[in-house]
Formats: sequence, C-alpha cells, structure tokens
Amino acid sequence: MAPVHKIAVIQLHPKPLQIDSNYAKAAQYIRDAAGKGAQLAVLPEYHLTNWVPDDSQFSDQCGQWEIYLHKYRALAKELDICIVPGTIIERHDNPETKEQKFLNVAYFIDNRGDILGRYQKKNLWHPERPYLTSSTHEPHEVIQTCLGPVGLLICWDLAFPEAFRELILAGAKIIIIPTFWTLSDCSPYGLSVNPRAEALFLESTITSRAFENTCAVVFVNAGGPVGSSKSTYAGMSRVAVPFLGALGDETKDSSEEGMSIVELDIRHVEEAEANYKVREDLAREDWHYVYPRGERKEREKL
Repeated sequence: MAPVHKIAVIQLHPKPLQIDSNYAKAAQYIRDAAGKGAQLAVLPEYHLTNWVPDDSQFSDQCGQWEIYLHKYRALAKELDICIVPGTIIERHDNPETKEQKFLNVAYFIDNRGDILGRYQKKNLWHPERPYLTSSTHEPHEVIQTCLGPVGLLICWDLAFPEAFRELILAGAKIIIIPTFWTLSDCSPYGLSVNPRAEALFLESTITSRAFENTCAVVFVNAGGPVGSSKSTYAGMSRVAVPFLGALGDETKDSSEEGMSIVELDIRHVEEAEANYKVREDLAREDWHYVYPRGERKEREKL
C-alpha cells in the first residue's frame, strides 16, 4: 500500500528585512503544523528577508544565513518534523578578492535536524540576475527522504520542463518548489490584457507539471495582505497531483497568508505512471528527444 504523507504548505507573508519576526512567525506555523501531525513543512522563497536587494540592510541580513539554517535544524529535531525552509539567501565573502556572492538556496532538513540535500536556484528570474549567482550546469539531484525521493526547484524553475524531466529520470516522486511569485511579475502589456495573467500561468502550469511528470508538485508561494490595492502577492500555494489537480483548501485559491495541511497519497503518483508511462518512455534507450543543447548540436553535425 502506498504511503500517505501529511504536508504543511505555509503561505507566509515575508515583511521586508524583518528577519527576526519573519523567522518567529515561520517557526510558529511549523509548530502548529507539527501539532497537526504534519511530516513536512514548507515555506516560501525569500521568506526571511523578502526581495529588496538594493537596500543596505539586505546584504547584512543575508550574511546571517548560517544562524537561521541552524535554527531550522534545531526546530526540525525538536518537533520531529522535516522542514524545507523556503529559500535562504546566502552571502559568501571571498577574503582575498573582497568579492561577495549571493546564492538563493533551498534545503531539505529531516526530522533529526540533518541536512539531506540542498539546491541552489538555477533559472534566475530576469531582475535577479544582477544580484544572484546561478548554479548553471550543476545537475538537478534527487534527495532520499522519509517521504521518498524528493527534488527541489525554486520559483522560475517552474517554467522549465527540462528541470522536472531531469529530476523524475533520477526517480523523484515529489518535487518541492518554494516561490516568491507576484501578479506584478507580468509585463505592462500582459497586465493590460489580463490583470491576473500570472495567476493563470501558475494555475495552468503547476497541474500540468504534475500530470506530464507523474509526480506530486508541492508549490509554496508567499502571501500578503488582502484588500490593499498595492498588494500583488499571488499566493495560490498548493500540492498538485495527477488525477486530482490542486489540493490545499486554505491557500490554493487565496493570496492571503495562511497554511494548508494536505494529505498526499503517493498512490496517485504511482497510478499515474502506470497509466501514462512517462518515466518508462523517458528511460528508453531509443528515446527520441534530446534536451541539452550541447548534445543536440553534436547530433546536428552528424
């Protein structure tokens, strides 16, 4: 019988540069999730600092990343719960060149407080590129966890099917995506055509990724105040699975801060693969699609 996992999807509102209060609020949500029997709690991207890279405090707070990673490890051990603490922006200083690098990193921490894996964001959103360093050609790796094989992606990675293909070929059944996606990420033209174009993007793409990769997608976005004309938080945090689509009644149709506890039945993933045989096809030696550009160019030379 396939296992059923209880996952807490925490749609946190990260207030800009209020790192201590953001952590305290996140920790309280995780405590509540553990009290409700959740085995895994997931937070959004940028949940400690929000995204304000030009503010002078941003660099200083990113330099504290190890402190908060240690706190999440201790919390996971105390509460006997696995945690993906959204993403934590890490500032790395080179003492010789005085160069600073900023990495956007997601961790999987198990219920003993051990780090089982990490992922540095690869596909940077265009406004991030002047500030963050991409993982570029590092492979997407699967993490073996008590919930089964897990892959980590971050936000704009959602737009690249190749990332999902690489993970499911390596055996991932659950793909977790901490996100900071807003309605204002759309262009002026797109917003003039449809003010909720980004919500349509998310609604369409998350479920498609679950079906086309026979996997569960744990998508956790930032939330924000409701009723303000200036608020552009998209929210819509959910767990998407084949056959059923989006799960997470408290957050999947909301942009407000909150938490959903979702029961993920892995049988949905296994039955989807038995029906669609996507992984089986991808594993064939004569499979006809080649994604990496380098390999495609080599084939074109032949």
